[in-house]
Amino acid sequence: MRLATYLHRDVRRCGTVADGAVRPFPDGTDLLDVVRTGALPETGPPVPLAEIRLLPPIEPPSVRDFVAFEEHVEGVRRSVSGESGVPDAWYDAPAFYFSNPHAMVGAHDDVPLPPGCRALDFELEVAAVIGRPGSDLAPERARGHIFGYTIFNDWSARDLQSREMQVGLGPCKGKDFATTLGPWLVTADELEPHRDADGFLRLGLTAEVNGQTVGRDLLSNMGWPFEDLVAHASRGARLRPGDVLGSGTCGNGGCLAELWGRAGERNPPPLKPGDTVTLTVEGIGTVSNTIVPGTAPVPVPRARKRTRQRP
Repeated sequence: MRLATYLHRDVRRCGTVADGAVRPFPDGTDLLDVVRTGALPETGPPVPLAEIRLLPPIEPPSVRDFVAFEEHVEGVRRSVSGESGVPDAWYDAPAFYFSNPHAMVGAHDDVPLPPGCRALDFELEVAAVIGRPGSDLAPERARGHIFGYTIFNDWSARDLQSREMQVGLGPCKGKDFATTLGPWLVTADELEPHRDADGFLRLGLTAEVNGQTVGRDLLSNMGWPFEDLVAHASRGARLRPGDVLGSGTCGNGGCLAELWGRAGERNPPPLKPGDTVTLTVEGIGTVSNTIVPGTAPVPVPRARKRTRQRP
């Protein structure tokens, strides 16, 4: 089943999607409540998808973004630092950072260029959405805690990200301005036929910029299946319904920075206003966002350097 949140005649609604239309749940229904309870309300008459604006399916309580594709790590590392290979620590456990849950963008919304950015990039990912709470989950139990999946585009200001990560922390202003989530939430049972013999979801992933294919991969090339990501995230922490766990960017052109690392130059060039990024995931759907001009950065002074004083 596919579940969407949308605007129709300036009213926010949610419902089920099928046959080019959405069937709305009763007024006031929030998709996060459906995820939390697992109960589907009755639906009303269908509304054509052409008449609605798709919103992010849910407003997640938290967003964790993993880095689960070895090929992506290899390419981006070469782009950022010039080093080859993959750090040995990557193989120890699926690493992640917390992203901004308040910066979700709909499937076809415009994305403003972030303030001060000169190297905007997309990142093609799939996200799992938690349906049942839990902590310290074993991987074999974790599958039952996944409600469904959606496309996840972790937009990245590469120049800002590269500079700020020299401090030794994770990304901040290079990442927190926009994340596309959509076009809808596909329940986990619908994707089970795509599971391979090793337990991975074998879904085709395609990235296009202005109609030209720049990336193509399989979700099953992840280093860990989603169940392992969920188990690791839950270690010593409590996952809650609606929490979003991104797979990390796929390889073979899942973002521009990987291609820059392999080519040794910024080709294709960074995204600019007017560019449209279209991401398609087999079994889920397509999101397509156009870059538009943003605002100038609000000046913040550099830190002062001074002799330390003590009381």
